[in-house]
Amino acid sequence: MQQLIYWLIHIACILGIVLVMVLYLILAERKIMGYMQARIGPNRVGPLGLLQTVADGIKFLHKEMIYPERADLFLFILAPMISLICAFVVWSVVPFADGWVLADVDAGALLVLALTSLGSYGLLLGGWASNSQYAFFGAIRSMAQVISYEIAMGFSLVPVLMLSGSMNLSTIVVAQSGNLLTWNFLPLFPVFIVYLIASVAETNRAPFDITEGESEIVAGYQVEYSGFIFAMFFIAEYANMIFVSTLASLFFLGGWLSPFQGIPMLDTLFSWVPSIFWLLVKVILFLYLFIWVRATFPRYRYDKLMMIGWKICIPVSLIWIFVVSLLMLGGVL
Repeated sequence: MQQLIYWLIHIACILGIVLVMVLYLILAERKIMGYMQARIGPNRVGPLGLLQTVADGIKFLHKEMIYPERADLFLFILAPMISLICAFVVWSVVPFADGWVLADVDAGALLVLALTSLGSYGLLLGGWASNSQYAFFGAIRSMAQVISYEIAMGFSLVPVLMLSGSMNLSTIVVAQSGNLLTWNFLPLFPVFIVYLIASVAETNRAPFDITEGESEIVAGYQVEYSGFIFAMFFIAEYANMIFVSTLASLFFLGGWLSPFQGIPMLDTLFSWVPSIFWLLVKVILFLYLFIWVRATFPRYRYDKLMMIGWKICIPVSLIWIFVVSLLMLGGVL
């Protein structure tokens, strides 16, 4: 019983941290995009508008949930639950610092890819169960996009697994020990860029948000959703944003490792900084990049989006797997 309570407390802490990050990521996005577009952004609810997202969450809880008359009600409700559950379960294998992980499994990278793939079924079921043409078009687009970019994302992570010799996320981070120059993003820069592109597409973020293109299909797979079940899709999207940013930090930027590790003067100067701080800084940088991309690029046309996935991202990943293999055989890496 004590062990069960111990695990439940840890799970509750992780879920609480992720939910708080989701709340303030939404607010940060609105604020940052406001500044980029010469607007003020939310500034009324609470000091400096800091409670705006909390107020929005309360509003969603009070809004009526309307169900289409001919929808498959069971699947209609199940779909956002699948997306939300998968978006939170993946955090169980994420190491926040050395030893700070709920489940330190050896096949952590494989589990992460499996769960992120399952999350996409929520979008498919949501579109199909709505019994709406617009929602169904969005679901079909979503599956085509997710399949394309999941392949690219999976291939982009293979060179990282080759260099570290493990699928355990903690081991992958430790394998990058040294300093900034020993992190994976330098020798694997092409697949690092592929991963960033694929992560934007995987989370259905602009400019790859064709699954909910309002100019063509109103709101895509979620057009028939309202109230809190719509908010579940919304929370899952932002939780996935934070997760893929964390994964990028772990795989390519040394996770919780300090950028000054191995540099005598600087390493000593920043030795008091907790490890989790470095991971948080890296995650915030990636999240800022997500927001910057959304505020900058227009939505891609469907054929262009698929062309980037199949004709650029996947071939680059495959070529770099071959290059890394040769470099490892030659003893360069």
